[in-house]
Amino acid sequence: MASMNESTAALDPSVRALCATLLTRSDELGAELADLIRRTDVRYRDESVVPADDLVRSCRNNIEMLFSALAGRAVPSTEGPWETGRRRAAQGMPLPTTLRGYRIGGRFVWNVLLRNSDSTAAAREALLRAAEVIWTVVDDFSEALSDAFREAIADQTRHDTQVRTAVLISILDGSLGDGPALWEAAIALGLPHDGDFLVVAAEVRQPGKEPLQRVEQALGGSGVRSAWLLDAHRQIGILSLPLNGSVPAVCGQLAELAEARVGVSRSYADLELTPQALRQARVACLAAAPGTADVIRHEQQPVAVLLSSTPEAGTAFAHDVLGPVLALPYPDRTPLLDTLRTWLTHDASASATAAALYVHRNTVRYRLRRIEALTGLAMTDPTALARLHVALEAARIFGLDRPVDAVLP
Repeated sequence: MASMNESTAALDPSVRALCATLLTRSDELGAELADLIRRTDVRYRDESVVPADDLVRSCRNNIEMLFSALAGRAVPSTEGPWETGRRRAAQGMPLPTTLRGYRIGGRFVWNVLLRNSDSTAAAREALLRAAEVIWTVVDDFSEALSDAFREAIADQTRHDTQVRTAVLISILDGSLGDGPALWEAAIALGLPHDGDFLVVAAEVRQPGKEPLQRVEQALGGSGVRSAWLLDAHRQIGILSLPLNGSVPAVCGQLAELAEARVGVSRSYADLELTPQALRQARVACLAAAPGTADVIRHEQQPVAVLLSSTPEAGTAFAHDVLGPVLALPYPDRTPLLDTLRTWLTHDASASATAAALYVHRNTVRYRLRRIEALTGLAMTDPTALARLHVALEAARIFGLDRPVDAVLP
């Protein structure tokens, strides 16, 4: 395919001479084209979007570039359309509307050429042969404009995302205080200043992959407004519940989306309290067992939340209480821990535990007696049962009951 420069160089001399003549009328033709575009497309009549002088200048410059190239006085350049494309993107003019203006311009230029060409058959024939070249130049200009427009939108999106992230971080870390700056930040994120809020923290297992994919859109469908950010360790969001919204319903939606463990703060009524809620959400996230996609609410798991906030102390306590059990090979310790955990959650009923685990009651009693022997704690002692419950939670949270070679996320 011939280049645009080669195509224009092949034009008939009569066409090149006509374009050179029309080049001297670029001011007049630019104003005429701008008026035609405004009359044809209502969007261009709003001068708060594209000022009249901007449109006239753009039309004049494009006509000058086109006729200069066709007249052989300049190398065809897409620099002008490129600048126009970026400017229209910044002004908020839709790309289809901008391209429609270029199509109107192409037809206008062709009609100008027809009106001003000689009426002889030879001149008309030369102009018809030039039509393909003329429209090729117009298409090249349009393509350059489209590329520039999309690039500008992409730059703007990246900038808006960076600004949005910075604003969200400022609310999460409490650096804005409680004043006009916080109000403005809430407005920028599409959140109210007060209402019914939650902070959600979800564990990131793979760098750059959201554990709650498309969560903002999913929650938005039920009237929950939210703002999210993703870092190397967590996907964090501030949620604003609608008047008829409920925390359990939101947690249910999060559970459907979750690909890793998720922590949810207590609800709160003022954005100023977001830093405290963030700490609650992070601790609640750690309260879920490693490797799961459990959604943990801060207020519903007090023991687990307390342990996850002090991992060193929790790990030490688990080893102090369950050390001999945890030291057993994985196939031996798992039935003991499962039986103890099930027994505690079934009101210390051997029958209910046996039914839940599909084993005989005597098997349950045997396993409990073995735990007593290993730990030195009696199952009839309320204090001992409390210690065992806390130690079991610590083992679950910190993965102490998993195989030694298990890779924790």
